[in-house]
Amino acid sequence: MMRLAFNATSLLSPLTGIGQYSRQLALGLKRRNDIDASFFYGAAWQKEVRNEAMPGAATVLPWIRKHVPLSYTLRRFIQEHRFDAGTRLQKFDVYHEPNILPLPFDGPNVVTVHDLSWIRFPEMHPMERVRAMNKYFEPGLHRATVVLTDSEFVKREVVETFGIDPERIQPIPLGVESLFRPRSAHEIRATLERNGLAYGKYLLAVGTLEPRKNLSLALRSYARLPERVRKHFPLVLVGMKGWLTSSLETQLAPMLQSGEVKQLGYLTREELAYVIAGATSLVYPSVYEGFGLPPLEAMASAVPVIASNVSSIPEVVGDTGILIDPLDVGAATDAMRSLIDDDNLREKLALKALERSRDFTWEKCIDRTIQSYYQAIDAHPASTLNKITI
Repeated sequence: MMRLAFNATSLLSPLTGIGQYSRQLALGLKRRNDIDASFFYGAAWQKEVRNEAMPGAATVLPWIRKHVPLSYTLRRFIQEHRFDAGTRLQKFDVYHEPNILPLPFDGPNVVTVHDLSWIRFPEMHPMERVRAMNKYFEPGLHRATVVLTDSEFVKREVVETFGIDPERIQPIPLGVESLFRPRSAHEIRATLERNGLAYGKYLLAVGTLEPRKNLSLALRSYARLPERVRKHFPLVLVGMKGWLTSSLETQLAPMLQSGEVKQLGYLTREELAYVIAGATSLVYPSVYEGFGLPPLEAMASAVPVIASNVSSIPEVVGDTGILIDPLDVGAATDAMRSLIDDDNLREKLALKALERSRDFTWEKCIDRTIQSYYQAIDAHPASTLNKITI
């Protein structure tokens, strides 16, 4: 049986994309009887997968990052020591770091690189994060036995930027939970009414409020719709507050006051699934993504997607949505108007999106990830596990 060390610290904060990825992998590993997985939560090891975010994390963690100097460096120092002590005692066969920056480990290790956004757009990240990524990422990348990416796009970026042998990199697309599926108005009425929404009568933007998500363009594009359209189709924002948001908040204020934009904040997974399923369209104008789970979740819910035509997003959406230049306000406005006005187009794209979403499953992602563990063990001279093929 393979003894696996899995860094699960990303499960301790409100779950955004990386946290969802880590959680789905961890749950899948727990279902396997050929893997003995231990999960590292930053201060302690556990055999169980935590299913809830840390209480108060949505407000406490941003405050710590803002007010505590070198908070990441301090957390990293503590984690490295506790992780090292645990791995020496438990003698793991392989270690998986699902969140970009691997902790020191002498044996076979697998690291998932979700994107290189801090390199491509450093101005869109807090400076402390950029400094930490620049300090820790490349050494960890070169130590990795196997590198996983969420898309072919990120694989190409890693090869071109760091000169990593492409044979060491495996692109493994993410999956979508069964929670995200088409739903009737009756099924989700209570959730929508609680949030002041009507089924099929709102546009939706999902993502942490931070510059890379390009919500400013979504707001400017939406503001160009006729007033009578905005009155009946509000723009709904879902996601916790991130960083560098002062200009976005200034832009948002009058639109929130008028009621044409609604800000729901961070939702539970069930609430999110219901709110996505009731939308006219998902608007996702991000300037850069390593994968992009919200478009896939909308596709699985038979909700048409308006998304950027850059980075990894076309790999996910394909021809099932309306892809736009993330700098083109007019194109985004036209796409919104088309999906509001044209029932036939909306239905056609919804059906195509639903069909395409079936290609992306967490079981496929989990199976291929486990294969990468065995490949890392086979490739590492210090491996203590008998060579096993699956």
